Amino acid sequence: MICLRTTEILLKHVSANEDRMNKSTKWYAFLLMVTALLMVSSDRVRAQGQTQWIQIGSLRNWYSEKGWEIEVGRTSSADQQDGLQWPQQYNRQDCQAAKGFWIGVKNFTDQNSVAWETKVVHVGPRTNGDNEFFPKAFNLYAQFDPPMVTVDGILSVSTPENIAGPAKDTLRADRELVTIVNTAIGLTMERRIYAFSQQFHDNYHIFEFIFTNTGNPDLGLPAKTLTGLQFYWQYRYAAVDEVRYEVANSSSWGINTMNDMRGYPPDIANSLIPASENDIKCMFAWHGLHTAANKPTSGSPNVATFDNIGAPIFNPSISSGFIQAADTNWRLGAPQFMGDVHIYADKSASDRTAATDQPSTTNFLDSDNGPLTHGQSALNLALCQAEYAKMTEGHMPRHAWLVQPDGKFDQQTQMANIGAGASGGFEECDGYGPYTLAPGQSLRIVFAEGVDGLTRDQCIRIGKMYKDGTINTKAKDDSVLSGHLNLLNTFRRAIANYNSGFNIPRPPYPPATFNVRGGGDRISLSWDPNPKESANGFVGYRLYRATGRFDSTFHLIYQCGGPAPTDPNVKYAAAKNYSFDDVTPTRGVDYYYYISSFGNAIAADPTTRTPAGVLESSRFYTQTYNATNLKRQAGTSSDQIRIAPNPYVISSSESRLRFPNEPNRIAFFNIPGNCVIKIYTELGELIKEIIHNDGTGDAYWDSTTSSNQFIVSGIYIVVIENKDTGEKTIKKLVAIR
Repeated sequence: MICLRTTEILLKHVSANEDRMNKSTKWYAFLLMVTALLMVSSDRVRAQGQTQWIQIGSLRNWYSEKGWEIEVGRTSSADQQDGLQWPQQYNRQDCQAAKGFWIGVKNFTDQNSVAWETKVVHVGPRTNGDNEFFPKAFNLYAQFDPPMVTVDGILSVSTPENIAGPAKDTLRADRELVTIVNTAIGLTMERRIYAFSQQFHDNYHIFEFIFTNTGNPDLGLPAKTLTGLQFYWQYRYAAVDEVRYEVANSSSWGINTMNDMRGYPPDIANSLIPASENDIKCMFAWHGLHTAANKPTSGSPNVATFDNIGAPIFNPSISSGFIQAADTNWRLGAPQFMGDVHIYADKSASDRTAATDQPSTTNFLDSDNGPLTHGQSALNLALCQAEYAKMTEGHMPRHAWLVQPDGKFDQQTQMANIGAGASGGFEECDGYGPYTLAPGQSLRIVFAEGVDGLTRDQCIRIGKMYKDGTINTKAKDDSVLSGHLNLLNTFRRAIANYNSGFNIPRPPYPPATFNVRGGGDRISLSWDPNPKESANGFVGYRLYRATGRFDSTFHLIYQCGGPAPTDPNVKYAAAKNYSFDDVTPTRGVDYYYYISSFGNAIAADPTTRTPAGVLESSRFYTQTYNATNLKRQAGTSSDQIRIAPNPYVISSSESRLRFPNEPNRIAFFNIPGNCVIKIYTELGELIKEIIHNDGTGDAYWDSTTSSNQFIVSGIYIVVIENKDTGEKTIKKLVAIR
């Protein structure tokens, strides 16, 4: 069903834009449809069945049809950190290592008439939920059709969204993901995830769970009264994938993750936490100290030589390519704080008032604690009893304060993996219950998950100050740790949004299409208005551009409508229009764009905690992910062909200046529009063949061989064959390392 809906949406885009689409665009649309089908089909054999992305805001995450997301559950790869990406415009910002969800019940009789004193069904942190969780529905809904974005006639997407059914303008959120799952204890779970693209509410997702006692027809299990029902969610966080090798690979599974909480009963930390932070019930985590004693023997730097709070990037060359080599300003690579906040729970199945004693359990589970995290089985009574005891343990002391009892986390002295056998660190957990549920009765539980912290600009500025000696280690750590206040504010906004009935101020709708095309002397951009363009205080459009990589910094380059920007470098048109020619690009440089619709400035909305300001449609509706650049006319003679830079001095900064963020790039200019470029060593060994047939006079090479090895110093022979005439041109390229 999901595959078919993806195809329908793409076909609708193709049909609606047929006049504007060339043959290559239509062909690519067809390929994307096939890709979407294959992606979803392949998901069937993955650990958790079908998966779906929500990616319209700064927080991006994947979700499973089983109703919760396990360790390495989306793909068969060994990437420990996968999901909960913030801010998602940058690569490898994953903070999620594993999750788990258990439901426990007392005095349960199964479909085989076997009586269980305690029964627990699981999905995660490592078990995939088979034979315990039975998916029934898994659909993502949108408030309006996503914009169609093309670059040089090719559809440009991050990950295709499998949206089910037509867009619903009555939807309360911009995206709503609905998962329905039956369980082996006869409880049906309906999970609704709400996501928003408005910039002050786009870094959290709200989860609404409704549990109904239905029995389980798949097992022939009739509905019967369930007693001692306990719901238990687990979160294993690890910030952040980008710095896993910069700090130590063991950080990728959360060995150094610190876990804290607010708003729960007093413990050792209560007198040291400001009362202003205890107005909400939440749990959160961050990237704590990693010591040399827990560093692998190879593949990581000596973490003892620097204080890794915030993960300042000292040596990008050891990051396995996760970090750009030019990123040498000690930028803070792990400023994220992530966690969950309680919003609402029914008092009982017959009392819909908010329970004040829920969650009833808040504790911290050793991530590698034997069978509790490795060997879950609903058929093992002793294990079910041990799990249920953990699920109903009550409120335990804060993990972070057991690690650092004085609360001076800016002067942390030991790692987070304290205690016997705690080699993998700890995950935070919260439990709701116990409840009693008769046949046909239901319960509702609501919470939100979010990520916040320092901005990228703050990470660059603070890291550089630390590198220059303007601030010391403690000041650097204090800056990082202040990010938890941003997360608490994010949680407060999530609560306010839900309590308002999702009545946050809405930004204008993004354009219906966004088309980017590189030309000979300009890059042309055009867009079509959304059918509801005039809604939500719409004023005009803003265009943003980045160079080199799609995950680099975007800058405003053009605005139409509204008051003129104060930056004189921003082009401006007072009247609304639907096209712009960017005539400032440099030849040979890759460019990426996005367009937003913006509205009139709004006043602060205290009901939803939305600050005053100008609302813009989300960049993630229209951001391009494949590059465009200036094209030149095809060369007409062999004398015109140029190779640049030549000589190619690998260690020189010249290539970085010539091609920003692409220091390994070599350009072939004024070549025939239909040709083959073959590169040989001086001894005549063919190391690379480039097919060039787009009709332009430009082609580029990343200076790697066909075996993906970077070239070494030497003289290379370049043979350029014009496929239309058969003429061959021979050039020499000198590489100096």
